Amino acid sequence: MKISELPGDEDSGVTCRTYVFQNESHTLGNALKCIINKYEDVQFCGYTVPHPAESKMHFRIQTHETPTLEVLKRGLKDLQKVCDHTIDLFEKEVKDFSKA
Repeated sequence: MKISELPGDEDSGVTCRTYVFQNESHTLGNALKCIINKYEDVQFCGYTVPHPAESKMHFRIQTHETPTLEVLKRGLKDLQKVCDHTIDLFEKEVKDFSKA
């Protein structure tokens, strides 16, 4: 996954940034947005897919004090935990179903 900052955002300070995810879309954007929006210090979190012909997603985070890069990293780690838990539950249920 390649992530960069949107040019021009460096003037906004560390609490207001837009990150550009290459080769990502609504699948990651919506899940990550839902997780990050639950964090206490987050004022705003949202994403856009600028154009269907471009395979990139713009992901905006605004916080009260916490640097947005810390929030983004935490969100990605928390999303990974949710995915791991979902896979574990699914595999357990498939195994239980196969025994029946």
